[in-house]
Amino acid sequence: MKVCLLASGSKGNSLYVESGESRILVDAGLSAREIVRRLAVIGVDAAELDGLFVSHEHVDHVRGVGVLARRYHLPVYVSYPTHRAIGESLQGIPVTEFESGYSFMFQDLLVDPFPITHDACDPVGFTFECAEGKIGVATDFGVATRLVADKLKQCRVLVLESNHDEEMLINGPYPWHLKQRIKSRHGHLSNNDSAALLSDLLSSGLEGLFLAHLSEVNNDPAVARDVTRNLLTSQNVCSPRLIVGEQYQPSEIFNL
Repeated sequence: MKVCLLASGSKGNSLYVESGESRILVDAGLSAREIVRRLAVIGVDAAELDGLFVSHEHVDHVRGVGVLARRYHLPVYVSYPTHRAIGESLQGIPVTEFESGYSFMFQDLLVDPFPITHDACDPVGFTFECAEGKIGVATDFGVATRLVADKLKQCRVLVLESNHDEEMLINGPYPWHLKQRIKSRHGHLSNNDSAALLSDLLSSGLEGLFLAHLSEVNNDPAVARDVTRNLLTSQNVCSPRLIVGEQYQPSEIFNL
């Protein structure tokens, strides 16, 4: 398996996952042209993609979905409420609707979309599991519920939101209503909250950890990395490779 954050942040998000039989994207929040370019950077031909999975309808996750799916005849997997919210941009595209909380097979992948708390109509996280192991993906959520923690256990690779530093957010330039939205149960997970969730997910099989959706204004990659690294160095359960997602270029590739 291969995992790479093609883009991660408030200006666009997309995750590439490759298994023995499948090459998929989770979200396409950049232009189709830019996603194709970034796939090429990591040695992947966009024409070889097998499917595109959508977590929620915000533009930084769906900007390129329609064009990319039409150009490469990609099937799109999306929940019914999110499909309705995206609307006309998916017309003429083969769409399969899933229901949050119910797993299904896609080629060699067992896909499990699970509900998360965010200010979207039906936001989901995902796990993707095959013979090589399980990958958990959870970004854009304001609180780590028990369900989220249960779904993300026993992963070989985790992609977790680490959106903001609390002090940088409070002391930063955003208007108060936006700060409240980010801090709310339907906003985004802070560095400390992400580390607290991670502490419940540590297992001997965890080999890769991506920090995702970092705010350019209210966070710093070094700060987010240090918070997570402090947790990892305080335990002896596992020693996953830590990768911080970037907005303007693909991350390192993690190979299972």
